[in-house]
Amino acid sequence: MVLTMLIVLAALWLAYGNGANDNFKGVATLYGSDTTTFNKALWWATGTTFAGSVVSVLFAQKLVKTFSGKGLVPDSLAGSPTFAVAVGLGAALTIFLATHIGMPTSTTHALIGGLLGTGIAASAQISTRALLTKFAIPMLTSPVLAIVIAGVLYSIFRRIRERAGITKKTCVCVGDGSLQPVQVGSNGAILNSTTGLAVTVDETTQCVERYHGKVVGIEAQQSLHSLHYLSAGAVCFSRAVNDTPKVAALLLMTAAVTPTVGIGLVGIAIALGGIIQSRQVAETMSKRITDLSPGQGFTANMTTAFLVLVASNMGVPVSTTHVSCGSIFGIGIANRSGKWETISKILGTWVTTLPFAAMMSALVYLLFNADLS
Repeated sequence: MVLTMLIVLAALWLAYGNGANDNFKGVATLYGSDTTTFNKALWWATGTTFAGSVVSVLFAQKLVKTFSGKGLVPDSLAGSPTFAVAVGLGAALTIFLATHIGMPTSTTHALIGGLLGTGIAASAQISTRALLTKFAIPMLTSPVLAIVIAGVLYSIFRRIRERAGITKKTCVCVGDGSLQPVQVGSNGAILNSTTGLAVTVDETTQCVERYHGKVVGIEAQQSLHSLHYLSAGAVCFSRAVNDTPKVAALLLMTAAVTPTVGIGLVGIAIALGGIIQSRQVAETMSKRITDLSPGQGFTANMTTAFLVLVASNMGVPVSTTHVSCGSIFGIGIANRSGKWETISKILGTWVTTLPFAAMMSALVYLLFNADLS
């Protein structure tokens, strides 16, 4: 009974940490491109994420089996309560620490590390084939695919926009180095007395890049705004479809809950984590990787949603973090505005997540066995 309660608590703590670290990643481009405010983006992320968790009951059962550990370690070990506790606590602690320092990391990596570390601590035979085919290959290739696809799509969409005659509008900042004589009109516009150029003054919050032109009779900016929101929601939805079953697999190692109840509890915990503790990772994802326009954000979101939904349907355990960050990296490379200091820190977090989770899970497993002996 005690071990069952610990498994439930570990799984829900991991789900909470997943929400805190991952929920905002889908809407990071909305906030980063100043399309909307932090709070509006957060609530959009929460609603679409919870919807994905609910739908995952129907469409992602393969991932529950993959993250039960069966096939990677012997079934006798994968079915033991101490195995589930060790994996859950090790992964949860890893995600908690990454969130605390504001670094986006991968729950998938943490879980894989937990499975491997516990298996090694138990002196179990690890299936190399399962490790490569089910985990390593998808995890290594998905961010590379995201970078390439996002970069290519960005270039294609930019050319389509230019050929359609849609132009960009942005603000003009006038410094104090070389001022020209100006007049202020009755409507608040500034008129350069020498060139006749008129500059409209507005609030800083409105001083963002906007698209000018029409698509099928609709203003380009309005169309893009709607599509950007939908694409961000699609990322949150697809992330929840992919991540919820991975965490629920821990709960289902016990007979305490049914699959539907387990996934429901995980979905609620993920939503709460995002609402309560997502701000630090949100700032990193939205503002510190690259400067984003609404069009670039839309492109990154479309890439992420497509890759994650395809992977979820196939039962392939890709990391939404890697895919979403990879998409934004790809945009940063394409527009040559990537902030490499932040990117290098994120990559460092990715590299250390799996071994750190493995060590934590192995330690928990050894401590539990020492207490039981």
